[in-house]
Amino acid sequence: MIETDEHKALRAAVAQLGKRYGRDYVTRIVSEGHHPGELWSEAAKLGYLGVNLPEEYGGGGGGIAELSIVLEELGATGCPLLMMIVSPAICGTVIARFGTEAQKRQWLPALADGTRTMAFGITEPDAGSNSHRISTTARRDGADWLLNGRKVFVSGVDTADATLIVGRTEDARTGRLKPCLFIVPRDAEGFSRRKIDMELNAPEKQFELTLDDVRLPADALVGDEDAGLLQLFAGLNPERIMTAAFAIGMGRYALARAVGYARERTVWNAPIGAHQAIAHPLAQAHIDLELARLMMQKAAHLYDSGDDVGAGEAANMAKYAAGEACVKAVDQAVHTLGGNGLTREFGLASLITAARVSRIAPVSREMILNYVSHQTLGLPKSY
Repeated sequence: MIETDEHKALRAAVAQLGKRYGRDYVTRIVSEGHHPGELWSEAAKLGYLGVNLPEEYGGGGGGIAELSIVLEELGATGCPLLMMIVSPAICGTVIARFGTEAQKRQWLPALADGTRTMAFGITEPDAGSNSHRISTTARRDGADWLLNGRKVFVSGVDTADATLIVGRTEDARTGRLKPCLFIVPRDAEGFSRRKIDMELNAPEKQFELTLDDVRLPADALVGDEDAGLLQLFAGLNPERIMTAAFAIGMGRYALARAVGYARERTVWNAPIGAHQAIAHPLAQAHIDLELARLMMQKAAHLYDSGDDVGAGEAANMAKYAAGEACVKAVDQAVHTLGGNGLTREFGLASLITAARVSRIAPVSREMILNYVSHQTLGLPKSY
């Protein structure tokens, strides 16, 4: 897991970009109700957004390992781009691996250069992210598809040109429903959205989607109708890896602010960082973040090398470890600053809520423990 010179150079270059924007940029655009369009466009122009997409479609020819570096470093400077998890990582990966040639040419160059974005809709009010209980259905109507259902907690639908929707179609042989992926344009008739009022200060908003007899052409289906579950997890594993990168970057940002404060803040003639009660928890937070990064790098390596099964286990573990490390780092950072940790000046208080997202989404830590207990350890299923 020692990084190559190319990865180190990418990390340094992205860090420089992030420092030119920083946390103040995010705070300002959130207060103004804007989106991080300037940062998104510049990151795209420098080739960072599409670093994981195939070169023949305008991407960088890398993988999730490179894309996770980009997101982590932007997060470490206080300006992560949440839609990187969704647009190039999930949607871009699925289309690159399973899309038709027409779908690849229509979407991948635009996702890579940032001129178009795509959202991802899987979570439902009753099913959560359980792909076996999704109630959004797609049925054939002549040569077309008709989609009906609801999705919740879908990020960035207001700016996305289309949403990759996870629905279920009926297997003609068994009559059972199976997951399939559809590209739904934002202006499709019967496709509506409602913003969810969140206690979360982020430029990317969350939406509830309603699909009411949304008619789509046959070529809206991505990949093979009979391989939906395989294709779905081809997008969910990168989602977990990128969520880990998001969490690690946030944790690093909070830790850096706390360390800087602990070096300078003097009480009783010594910097507070000289006291072990302050220093040791910060050191532990650093260790936890580094360990989570190692698991994230392992997951990215397995995924990029084509080991989907191994990547599934590692991606879940990476997401779990990163979420826990992020929450602890943010909590310790705020505690280190005391009352100052709750002021707008230092910009850490808003991360208390944001850090919890990495524990909850895109899959809860409890479901990851379920996965590891029965898939890795071979224990009986409890659900």
